[in-house]
Amino acid sequence: MNWYLENGKESDVVNYSKVELKRNVEGYPFSHKMTEEQRKKFLESVKYITPSLGFHLQYFSMKDIDDITKRVLIEKNLIPYYFARRKEDTAILINDEENICVLVGGEEHLIIQVFVPGLDLQNAMYLAKEIDEKIQQQLNFSYHEKYGYLTANPMSCGTGLRGYTVLHLPGLKISNNLSKMINIIQNFGMIVTNEYDEDIEGNENIYKITNHQTMGITEETIIKNIENITKRVIEQERIARKYLGKNEVQLADKVYRSYGILINAKKLSYKEVEQLLSDVKLGTDLGIILELNDTKVKKMLLYAKEANLLKKEGKVYNREEIEIKRAELMKQIARRK
Repeated sequence: MNWYLENGKESDVVNYSKVELKRNVEGYPFSHKMTEEQRKKFLESVKYITPSLGFHLQYFSMKDIDDITKRVLIEKNLIPYYFARRKEDTAILINDEENICVLVGGEEHLIIQVFVPGLDLQNAMYLAKEIDEKIQQQLNFSYHEKYGYLTANPMSCGTGLRGYTVLHLPGLKISNNLSKMINIIQNFGMIVTNEYDEDIEGNENIYKITNHQTMGITEETIIKNIENITKRVIEQERIARKYLGKNEVQLADKVYRSYGILINAKKLSYKEVEQLLSDVKLGTDLGIILELNDTKVKKMLLYAKEANLLKKEGKVYNREEIEIKRAELMKQIARRK
């Protein structure tokens, strides 16, 4: 099963964690300054070393990937929207499990990404560094004694590492404590944003925490800081959920109403499914909704997304047909044993 359908540590609150390492290769200018010939040579060098890296990584040129598949990768959070829309030649290295996806030739020469379900930044970092070392054995990275790894964006110099945790926070939202918690996170020097890129309207209950500082601090400290603040948010979210659970009937009514619409509607927009599933996941995690499990909820969210739905069906639908098919898929997944 792919990582985005699995459960991990603290999965009732943390959807997934990600670690990325930004690297640039000596002998080439930054991506935005590369000539066409330099870019071609660079991409060929990465393609050449890919089989020797291991991890079942495969090289794919973005120009050879169709638009639906690109959108699928965006919806799975494997590539950002801006990367899929770049005019210059770019590529990705990805494995079958899709927990590793290396962006090649984007804003940096290489962005090594590792994804894990739940809260597990430590293991994500270890795997990212292992891949990093494998690549560095064959391609020398640009490194400065004072500034660390050199990046096109000066804000990423130093370790070049960013860690992310993506959290589902309906308890804090419903109890009107979310803004307060966001302020606390920001006061600890972290960045809090919506889960998705600007092209996708994000769920108002899902937020992403990442580090601001990459220089003058070790990778281990970065990861520890993110994990510590994430654990604090988890604690507050669970307290909020416990408070909501005091009014048992009202909470059960709310989540079961959403469940009822989700499995009985004849057509559904993605925005509707996203909000309904937020309620349903809350009900499932709290043991109120017994008809579903977390894996089914994850499958529903995945196949509610337009490109993933179209890819699964292998057909082209108009807008109304997509909404009808989306509703059918929600029923099928819910009732599957």
